[in-house]
Amino acid sequence: MTIPADAPFLGGAPSTALLTDHYELTMLQAALADGSAERACVFEVFSRRLPEGRRYGVVAGTGRFLEALAEFRFGEAELAVVEPFLNAQTLDWLRGFRFGGDVDGYPEGELYFPNSPILSVRGGFAECVVLETLILSVFNHDSAIAAAAARMAGASGGRPLVEMGTRRTHEQAAVASARAAWIAGFAATSNLSAARRYGIPTTGTSAHAFTLVHTTADGPDELGAFQAQVAALGKGTTLLVDTYDIAAGVRNAVAAAGPELGAVRIDSGDLGVMARKVRAQLDSLGAPNAKIVVSGDLDEYAIAALRAEPIDVFGVGTSLVSGSGAPTAGMVYKLVEVEGVPVAKRSASKQTIGGAKAAWRVSRPSGVYVEELTCPFGGEAPRAEEPGLTVEPLLVPLVREGGLVSDERLDEARARVADGLARLPWEGLSLSPGDPALAVRHVR
Repeated sequence: MTIPADAPFLGGAPSTALLTDHYELTMLQAALADGSAERACVFEVFSRRLPEGRRYGVVAGTGRFLEALAEFRFGEAELAVVEPFLNAQTLDWLRGFRFGGDVDGYPEGELYFPNSPILSVRGGFAECVVLETLILSVFNHDSAIAAAAARMAGASGGRPLVEMGTRRTHEQAAVASARAAWIAGFAATSNLSAARRYGIPTTGTSAHAFTLVHTTADGPDELGAFQAQVAALGKGTTLLVDTYDIAAGVRNAVAAAGPELGAVRIDSGDLGVMARKVRAQLDSLGAPNAKIVVSGDLDEYAIAALRAEPIDVFGVGTSLVSGSGAPTAGMVYKLVEVEGVPVAKRSASKQTIGGAKAAWRVSRPSGVYVEELTCPFGGEAPRAEEPGLTVEPLLVPLVREGGLVSDERLDEARARVADGLARLPWEGLSLSPGDPALAVRHVR
């Protein structure tokens, strides 16, 4: 019998076990052979540096990783893929694999900085090492998107942003991007799969094609297109006014919907200049409450440059789903402890700090962050070095003996991002290049 590659494991969700690299399983086979597979280990996820010029990172993907961990199982379809290069002992081990270790991590939506130990995975070497690729692929992607989205939300001056990048990335990455963007402060997404899976609000109206399809033998009929859209969707709809001439488009939009016109969208040209002209025109035509939505290759810098303009909503696509120039968070997954003994890499420019670590955030009485501290996991909390400073733990339990113990919701992660950004030193919110907003200091 042939089992489809996307067959669900034991009748449940599709297995995530093959979302990994070949070498994870060759390491597993070697570890099973020499007896090191069961050695108690601790792996940590961290970033050695932030993308160039960035002041902070945003932890995103925790919930997606925990979902994927529950489905990391090797059924017959998965075993058939790896059987050609693994021996019988390794295949038997995979057939019965269930992660039975512990995972602690920064809560989703928490800020992080270079060397923040955002995830700690404890268990036997074999069961921990096979999770490396899955963990990094989720956190590197989602955290990159969330950091870009947070910068854009900060640049918008409180005005709503809509994620609309689905057509600019892989279809599954689009769903994850919408989730990460919403956590980081976006108001809605155009992606319906994200709405179904995560409950994220969606929005959308029409593209230029809808206007163009109303062309007749007599020429373009933009007014007819707008009238059709209003008839179908109501006067509160958003009409795309830059298919032909923007000034004529605004006149047609108001003619079609009247004073109750919901919004117009501009997708091209000098958006600042156009927004000012369109605002004045809408007001003069008796539609002062109609909003202006802009889109078209926006990133955080373009959004910041438009803050003074009469724009109500920003739509962001390509830049958001590509991390606005930093498509990966640069996170690594490193072995830091073996049977209680700290281990560390000494490679040039890739050194690590040995030993399992806990993390703490130091704050002033105002709530503003001062620094981040790491210390040996399981030890005493570090003490504040100045009167009035508070020290708050960052790591929370996520998995115990293979069982999920965290049930945080996306709205909690979203609130955490907003709170964290509000507590950064003011220079940490700057879009200009500079050092990370907080230093991470290891205390032994």
